[in-house]
Parts: sequence; structure tokens; C-alpha cells
Amino acid sequence: MSVTTTAVPTGTWSVDPSHSKVGFAVKHMGIATVRGVFRDFSGTLEIGDEVRAHGTVQAASVDTNDGQRDEHLRSADFFDVERHPRLAFAATAIEPVAEDRLRIVGDLTIRGVTRSIELTAEVLGTGIDDEGATRIGLDIAGTLDRRDFGLTWNSVVDGGGMLVGNRVDLRLEVSALRRA
Repeated sequence: MSVTTTAVPTGTWSVDPSHSKVGFAVKHMGIATVRGVFRDFSGTLEIGDEVRAHGTVQAASVDTNDGQRDEHLRSADFFDVERHPRLAFAATAIEPVAEDRLRIVGDLTIRGVTRSIELTAEVLGTGIDDEGATRIGLDIAGTLDRRDFGLTWNSVVDGGGMLVGNRVDLRLEVSALRRA
């Protein structure tokens, strides 16, 4: 795919996990928000004549700050990490929508199910870090319906509501290093 102009300089950019975060949020019982992150992930953004973006997340690295819930998320009820150890994303289109904003459409695979999702990215800027490396910052957001990926486990709570919401808000805070 090609992009006519972006706020991202030409080159190959690798996500720096120690300065980045892959997070999500989902409603619990319709009244609270549970937030979580994945601790093990990687990603690359290539800007040139063609533009490509892709990334992977190790599903077993899910962390919601509750060990029992995390084990349930790793089970066959949710991510089924034994059979589907990775979540993967590959962009199919990246379009500038403003000087510092991008629309990213891509294929997300969870539990072996691939669906197209749309994300928005704000380019926060570039700079040289204290080791002389060029970095770029991106704030990426989107939503998905977990049922579209086979994540259908739920439980009815008192009052008739559901334990786990179906809408999942995604938030990636990315710092990437220029490789080339």
C-alpha cells in the first residue's frame, strides 16, 4: 500500500517495548472498567514507496493486575493460549487524515479468527534520544467486538446484566526506533 504523505518520516521503525504499551479496556458488569495490557509484543512500521505495519502480541502475556482473571483469560474460554499463542495485526491501508493523524485499516487475528478493524493514530512527533537513536511516538486507538473473534464466554449477573462487556477499547502507546 502507499501513502502520499504522512507525519512519519521514511524508514523502518521497530516498536520499543520498554517504552510502549499495548492496552485494552472492557466493561465489567456494565458498571466498572477492567483495563489490561500485554507485556510481550513486537511491531514494525515501514515507510517508503510502500507503507507496511504489522505486529504480534503473545497472548499469554496478558496482565489485568489480577492473577486469577489473567489465568481465565489465557484459558480456552478466552484467548486459548495453548492453541493460539499469538495475536497478530497486519495493516491493509494507512491513510493520512490530518497533518498528525492516520487512519489504519488492517487484519487482526485472535484465536485463529481474522477480521478487519480500523484504528486511528496520532503521530506525537519524532526526536533523538540520549543514545542518538531517532524515535517516533504514536498514540493508536480503536474498538472491536470481542464476539467477532470467538471470544464469547460470558456469565449473567444479578439483575440480568452480563459479567463481561462485548466492546473492547484498544489503546497502543508506541515509541518506535528508526532502524533504516
